[in-house]
Amino acid sequence: MGMAKQRVILVTGGGGFIGRWVVRRLLAEERKVVVVDNFSNASPSNLAGFEGDENLLAIHREDIRWREFMTALFDEYRFSLCIHLAASISVQDSIDHPLSTFDNDTVATLHLLELCRQHETPFVFTSTCLVYDTFDGTDAISEEHPVKPHSPYSASKLSAEALALSYHQTYDLPVTVLRPFNTYGPFQRSTGEGGVVATFLHRALAGESLLVYGDGEQSRDLLYVEDCADFIVSSAFQERAVGRIINAASGRETKINELAEMIAEGKVAIEHVPHIHPRSEVGRLKGSYVLAEELLGWKPVVDLEEGIARTRDYIAGELEG
Repeated sequence: MGMAKQRVILVTGGGGFIGRWVVRRLLAEERKVVVVDNFSNASPSNLAGFEGDENLLAIHREDIRWREFMTALFDEYRFSLCIHLAASISVQDSIDHPLSTFDNDTVATLHLLELCRQHETPFVFTSTCLVYDTFDGTDAISEEHPVKPHSPYSASKLSAEALALSYHQTYDLPVTVLRPFNTYGPFQRSTGEGGVVATFLHRALAGESLLVYGDGEQSRDLLYVEDCADFIVSSAFQERAVGRIINAASGRETKINELAEMIAEGKVAIEHVPHIHPRSEVGRLKGSYVLAEELLGWKPVVDLEEGIARTRDYIAGELEG
């Protein structure tokens, strides 16, 4: 039985925060997985729990931009599916270093698409809600909402989306584009582009005051990471998702002030501080998951209170460990 018969799934960025949960979900379904991750913004320990799983065929600590390596990998496994999560994810880094973000997020995606075209490998692209134009708060942001990149990061992701969809139109390559909203949960870093939930929880558990940028009236649509991973995996095996752009969101808008109060629980102070990177700040976010429910039968199941509790337990365990 050759590798071609095995149906092996490539997960790029599979060692990252969301990638790790996608890998976990695929292995739980007993699917064969190969991970490629350069671990530039992730830790190999994210995958430590899966090392004994016979369906995790390989973890390659390589950069997806290394074309010779990727070409050889596709020749070896003839992947039945590529879930592409690897990316530079920092908005601020993209403002400071736009060329490297474009190289990582757009050029690398194009080369990956080309390998998928040659091998007829369906392609799932994880984009971002940050491609959308600003939101005035009347209706939730649906997939029809206008796009307008406010940083080189969101522009790079939008460019990669367009390339992916062009491969579907031009070559009939099965492509799905996903736009998750603000994902949080266990294994997220609390530094750099780690999320506000992880950052607040780390500070609260350390007894430090929570630092809210600006007036704290900016909002997020916070999606628990296991819900996000379930969404990504569901979309990957659903014919109706092919050729579509699909949001994953909680549908609940949470102001940063509200989030700080939920996490502080009156036990630590909340301070408002000037924004360190005002240009990278997002105003308001509230996504619609109507299409995901219609096409995939997916909707979020872990609400914010429960998600924060699970993340708090995880971080507390890490701090003790």
